[in-house]
Amino acid sequence: MAVEGPVQDRPEVRVDRSDVGRRVSVRRLDGFAGDGRPVFRDLIGVLTSWDERGLTVAPRTGDPVSFDERLLVAGKAVPLFPARRAALPDTGPAELQRIAARGWPAVEQAPLGGWTLRAAAGFTRRANSVQALGDPGRPLDEALAAVREWYAARGLPAWVEVSTPGSPEALVAELDRLGAAYSPTLVRVAPLGGLVRAGLPTAVDRVRLARTAGAPWLSLYRRVTDDPAVEEAARAVIHGGPSVWFASVPGEAGQPPLAIGRCVVDGPWACFGAVEVAPYARRAGLATAVMAVLAARAAEEGAIGGYLQVEAENAGAIALYDGLGFTTSHTYHYALLPQG
Repeated sequence: MAVEGPVQDRPEVRVDRSDVGRRVSVRRLDGFAGDGRPVFRDLIGVLTSWDERGLTVAPRTGDPVSFDERLLVAGKAVPLFPARRAALPDTGPAELQRIAARGWPAVEQAPLGGWTLRAAAGFTRRANSVQALGDPGRPLDEALAAVREWYAARGLPAWVEVSTPGSPEALVAELDRLGAAYSPTLVRVAPLGGLVRAGLPTAVDRVRLARTAGAPWLSLYRRVTDDPAVEEAARAVIHGGPSVWFASVPGEAGQPPLAIGRCVVDGPWACFGAVEVAPYARRAGLATAVMAVLAARAAEEGAIGGYLQVEAENAGAIALYDGLGFTTSHTYHYALLPQG
């Protein structure tokens, strides 16, 4: 059932292994009808792999499709999905915080009433803090004592994620009484349509997508450490979420990527994070291109709004996101509980 001749000799095949990570349109031989006529199938999606085992394409919905390259009849790279203009989803701060937790899931989680205790070997405060939404099911002093005890048992500081609205009204007062130290984080939101259109075509063409963060991607990720336990936790956290995509702009052969980014698609929302650009590659539009490609893929999967979390003192990142149309939805705080 194979197509005759090597793939490079088929004039309608205008993709090759260098296109892995791009959005493509392919046609493959899928069998023969009862009268002997060939049956073809068309597919549009991200070309996630191409090796001696064949090709794999991830469509907008459903499972990835893999097939032998001998069945490839036609193929070409296609433009980004044209994200439509749409209003942001009607989602309140508390629910957006819950969505964000799903997009950056801790290695270990445990309930404390309506709160969620989270730990990941100390990798990021988001994955190592109690998300204090709703009622902890006990008096606040007892709840915070339980938080301290849970994190102390894991050798971790006790961080509390305080969201307003969402967290108990009395929580801030109790934390103030205890002398907790605060660190504010902004949650910023933007429609995906504008993000897709913000990317310069020449830069967008250089971006590649993948389902996993390989060694090159991780080499540019500034939170990587030499601690094996933290590295293991980091890999689990960054690969967790409903639909996770990693973007990169490849560097020269054998060199780290010029830029990277991560996106998690969760229903109508897409979370952006880990957007990094190598110092020598900045001011070339690569961060915007990475976000544009991730936004287009998220829109292809049905998302209409994007959000990200940025520390309030990170003026450079905030300026970048201002230029892309992000506005602040709300602010939450990480409060460090003093040792009891």
